[in-house]
Amino acid sequence: MSDKPRDWDKEMAAIDREIAKAGSAPRPAVAAQQGGAAPVARASNASLAPLPGGRKATIATWSKVILAVLLAVAMPLWPYPHTCGLNLFIYLGAISVVILAGLWSSVSSWYRRIGLGHTLALLVITWGVYLAGSEVLPRIGYAKSVAAWFCGP
Repeated sequence: MSDKPRDWDKEMAAIDREIAKAGSAPRPAVAAQQGGAAPVARASNASLAPLPGGRKATIATWSKVILAVLLAVAMPLWPYPHTCGLNLFIYLGAISVVILAGLWSSVSSWYRRIGLGHTLALLVITWGVYLAGSEVLPRIGYAKSVAAWFCGP
């Protein structure tokens, strides 16, 4: 350690000049030269920005969300009986399409930072899981009523 006292005004003026040149934080080399620790790397605000694509990407995301919502709304209007057999498996396949459409639109709306679209997509996923549960749970013995997977004699 040296006996010479530090001139804090001079050092602070040098730091102020570096801040004015570099923006908000001194460069790591300057901080190390002045005896300070290197600044902690900060997360860039660019990582929080929506994905590039602009208006077309937003329209595409809303199209995905609307498609998922329409599929979810249409499921209770299924025109064929789905109590057992092949019709049941086709219905369960359609329910899986609803869930996948909800997942697809939720990921897209999450990346585009569209809160309402993301909320709608999560509701679609929840509705699809409910529909699937209402068909599967009676068939695996979990519900009070018992149903069969296949139509029998």
